[in-house]
Amino acid sequence: MLVPADCTDGFFAAYWRRPEAYLEEGMRAAISNLALLDPGIVERMVVALGTDLASGEWEKQHADLLELEAYDAGYRLLIADGKGGGIDVAEQG
Repeated sequence: MLVPADCTDGFFAAYWRRPEAYLEEGMRAAISNLALLDPGIVERMVVALGTDLASGEWEKQHADLLELEAYDAGYRLLIADGKGGGIDVAEQG
């Protein structure tokens, strides 16, 4: 499933084009991938991201992302038929 640039659902990859959201403590607390990490690791990540955003390094390194309207973060939608017949992977078209 592609994640749109303006996604507001709040899961881990939702802010791929708006990384400043990850600097907000409340935002991180609502994202299980971050909330379950050791706080020291998260703090180091926040400091590094904040530094890269302030210096323009993040934008320089990820300029290609800023041109995208959607990003494939590896999410897949699995659909079960409910009859024990298996699972299909939804294709995006």
